[in-house]
Amino acid sequence: MTSGYSGGFVPNPIYELVSAGITGHAETNKVEFDPGVISLKTILDVFFEMHDPTSLNRQGEDMGAQYRSIIFYTNDDQKTAVEGYIEKRRKDYSRPIVTEVRKLEKFYKAEEYHQDYYANNPQQGYCRAVISPKLERIQKEFAKELK
Repeated sequence: MTSGYSGGFVPNPIYELVSAGITGHAETNKVEFDPGVISLKTILDVFFEMHDPTSLNRQGEDMGAQYRSIIFYTNDDQKTAVEGYIEKRRKDYSRPIVTEVRKLEKFYKAEEYHQDYYANNPQQGYCRAVISPKLERIQKEFAKELK
């Protein structure tokens, strides 16, 4: 997985501009996977468990379009699978799912200090308070699929 930025209009964005909300980009993760090892469905299950897909331009205390719920697809099969998955999940939420589904045009890798951020900063306050509980829950819930 690679941390980065996608979906905006500024070429070669940097964190300071993305986090200020002036590039149109969302903070993203590029997930390359082998469907023989892990399914797209499992990746989508984890994605939907890790955040609130009904929260517009916000994830937790982070607010702005750069924190929007978005899935970028790279081919028509992925697009169809993602849209079908979202349609099936709508009944699971009392509010509308606002997750955007868009073709990946360009992915910009984030700065090196953003790569493997949690692994490199496990004692940082945000990591301990926000990421650790989410990871523990996901690891328990998806233990079989994530082996």
